[in-house]
Amino acid sequence: MSRVVVAQAYGGPEALAVVEAQESPPGPGEALVEVRAAGVNPADWKRYSGLWGTDPSRLPMRLGYEVAGVVLEAGPGVEQAVGDEVIAWPVAGGYAERLVVPARVLAPRPAGLSWAQSAGLLLSGAAAVHLLAATRVGPDDVVLVHGGSGGVGLLAVQLAALAGARVVATASPASHDDLRQLGAHPVAYGPGLLDRLEAITAQTGPFTAALDTVGEDEALDASVALVEDRSRIATIAGVARAAELGIATLGAGAGADPGNDIRDAARSRLARLADEGVLDVIVSRTYPLEDAGRAHSDSRGGHPRGKLVLIP
Repeated sequence: MSRVVVAQAYGGPEALAVVEAQESPPGPGEALVEVRAAGVNPADWKRYSGLWGTDPSRLPMRLGYEVAGVVLEAGPGVEQAVGDEVIAWPVAGGYAERLVVPARVLAPRPAGLSWAQSAGLLLSGAAAVHLLAATRVGPDDVVLVHGGSGGVGLLAVQLAALAGARVVATASPASHDDLRQLGAHPVAYGPGLLDRLEAITAQTGPFTAALDTVGEDEALDASVALVEDRSRIATIAGVARAAELGIATLGAGAGADPGNDIRDAARSRLARLADEGVLDVIVSRTYPLEDAGRAHSDSRGGHPRGKLVLIP
């Protein structure tokens, strides 16, 4: 048996509970992983919030898309061995003590990252890679990253800098030192954002691409005002206005580009960059499984500085 977090109903964090679930042995192409850490992402709480439907047949619903852990048992045809430290994404039901996952979603755990950091790398990192690929970011670019202190934003900042671009990132002042250390020019969001961004172009040059991770009107309006080529603006959160503005929507949802091939290919690259020490994951807070509801409340309530992670 494994302790797992489930949503017992549709609604808010109060719907979550920790229950015992029967374990199954891994089949061909699968591995049983002892979960040391599980990443928390907005998609986790959106699944049971009702935003994506309220089909009662999906309840109780297990949650969690990314984990870091140790292989306990490997099925036939799996190259990983018992005892290997791994990261995995996408998985189904990662908020758990143990989990059977397809071997194709596994990558070696980066040695330089903690368990919590390792669990926060792949989902956000793959989204960041997709944003850069969709907007064709390269060494001659000046890139605007909205939500630079969030899980996706922090990795997008680093990947854009690694690509040779100059990076400007919006965030609260509390995160500005973190962003400077990662090579970005930080700018506070809020009223007057467009004026502040226009002023910083005197140092950086005009913006050539914009990556939106927050979906708020001020971010979208600033992006289309500052980036001449709208094909080089992409959002993972501003679905409602993307078509109106003529910009790309990436990820899940109607009309969005899921970028499955790009995101799958990013897995090994992200693990390698983190292992080489050139890509960092900033973890804001960790929680036990029993506090998954509090983690979701914190995620829903604002823009955490970095990743939120559960520790079974």
